[in-house]
Amino acid sequence: MEALDVARWQFGIVTVYHFIFVPLTIGLAPLVAIMQTLWNVTGKDHWLRLTKFFGKLLLINFAIGVVTGIVQEFQFGMNWSEYSRFVGDVFGAPLAIEGLAAFFLESTFLGLWIFGWDKLPKKIHLACIWAVAIGTNLSAYFILAANSWMQHPVGAVFNPETGRAEMVDFGALLTNNTLVAAYSHTISTSLLVAGTFVAGLAGWLMVRAARSSELDLARTVYRPAAMLGLITIVLAGVGVVVSGDYQGKLMYEQQPMKMSAAEALCVGEEGASFSILTIGDLSNSCEGVRHILTIPGVTSYLGTGDFNGYLPGVQDIQAQYAAQYGPDVDYQPNLAVTYWSFRLMIGFAAGSAALALAGLWLLRKGRITDKAWFARLCLVAIPMPFAAASFGWIFTEMGRQPWVVAPNPTGPELIRMLTQDGVSTSVPVGEVLASLLTFTALYSVLAVVWFTLMRRYAALGVAPAPSDEPDDGSEDSRPLSFAY
Repeated sequence: MEALDVARWQFGIVTVYHFIFVPLTIGLAPLVAIMQTLWNVTGKDHWLRLTKFFGKLLLINFAIGVVTGIVQEFQFGMNWSEYSRFVGDVFGAPLAIEGLAAFFLESTFLGLWIFGWDKLPKKIHLACIWAVAIGTNLSAYFILAANSWMQHPVGAVFNPETGRAEMVDFGALLTNNTLVAAYSHTISTSLLVAGTFVAGLAGWLMVRAARSSELDLARTVYRPAAMLGLITIVLAGVGVVVSGDYQGKLMYEQQPMKMSAAEALCVGEEGASFSILTIGDLSNSCEGVRHILTIPGVTSYLGTGDFNGYLPGVQDIQAQYAAQYGPDVDYQPNLAVTYWSFRLMIGFAAGSAALALAGLWLLRKGRITDKAWFARLCLVAIPMPFAAASFGWIFTEMGRQPWVVAPNPTGPELIRMLTQDGVSTSVPVGEVLASLLTFTALYSVLAVVWFTLMRRYAALGVAPAPSDEPDDGSEDSRPLSFAY
């Protein structure tokens, strides 16, 4: 393999590992803040216990997310130095703001929240967790501002003397319509992940408590948490659908190749169907591709808002790009990856919908349940939106290939870069391979650590009520101790 191939594998593996933890942090932080707010407003003890319980899980996830995310930005200056040289004046600004402002905001106030339970006034302490929630969402905004510029460059010009892209309008970068679509979809997805996590875990613990004859614990502690998670799933699900529809139509304006590849639409047509199953050669030759199970007109609606609208096929767009950008490049992304990642994204998200339907029915009118099948559904549903989010990210990034900076159809013509032109020319393949193997092994160990800690503290459930806790002055007897 060449250095380009290994560098792409490394960035992809590191990104997917990191993105496993990101949606839960983004979505769970405001839910924990809501739990603590409900405790402050109502004074009910179960919200305090739930804040402590889910707050501990948030801290574990946050710590692993930080560790896995640090490597991301180092790769830009090492494996992808040519890319950094070309876009650094633009790309570096939102990343710097994310690191210096948003990340430090959430980190600082997270520390105050952890250690300030018995030292800060209740309202100030509550403000700390809300600052963490705001910080995580600001971090997401600035990271997506950088990524959205790669998808649709705006607010910059090409300097022929330096051969670099230079920013001329930072406001345009921060109001990029691609950013608005990506951010709304990412936040909705993160809330779906967190809502499923809270509902699934609380639902499982509720069934366990009910089957152990701890009916008061099931009713007064776990049911409210499950309902909060289920309501979050419903609201976030609506956000995912609405933002996804907007994003699909926008992509057909900006990156039609990506969306046609997601459907394996080889030749343009009117009233394009959405295929549930496709057979044939998806190795970019489109030979013998047949859509077996389809929903008529849906793909045309996703792209144009009209069930009979015309959509170009990947072969049509390939011919257009070859004439516009040069004939020596295959501008089609990997059809198999884009096609199946798009469907796996949708398919795994259905697990959250199933949990919401079952949970809202079983828990209606103040009821609890001890049904074993519901407990199993809760456990099965928890990882499904994680997988959906990861496949969505894979689709977004792989669908942009072979571009690392996709051309803006209405923007400066020379602000574009092929992935093959962004890789470093001074880092040999052996060094990239060594770092790839090292990071993959290290991240595998971290994934095991994360799962072990999350499973251990999730299985413990909420802490006993204050009146049931020992008051012997020990570390374990302190309220809301986050000692591991």
